[in-house]
Amino acid sequence: MKDNILIDKSIDFGARIVKLHLYLVKTKHETIISKQILRSGTSIGANINEAQYGNSKADFIAKLHIALKETAETEYWLHVLEKSDYLDTNMANSVLNDCLEIKRILIASINTAKESK
Repeated sequence: MKDNILIDKSIDFGARIVKLHLYLVKTKHETIISKQILRSGTSIGANINEAQYGNSKADFIAKLHIALKETAETEYWLHVLEKSDYLDTNMANSVLNDCLEIKRILIASINTAKESK
């Protein structure tokens, strides 16, 4: 597969989310929210990857929209984890910045795909 910054960033982000989940479970003994963020945070990349194999432009855009929704959910859980003191501000902001970068790229990719229909 050719280089795709969105896929690369989403894989890196997914791995970061897996590590965050393990940290929350092992260090903070938090199991409920950690499962939620694990699901949404790793689903981003799965949907981006699946979009590459869509059978139409509409399917491609739909999968990217799902990834965008999962990004929004992950962003929400990161805010909850910070506000509930499971993550300190620096850790939360670091992961949140990666999440927001993927969100920006997804929005730009969706807009570009819609324009080239």
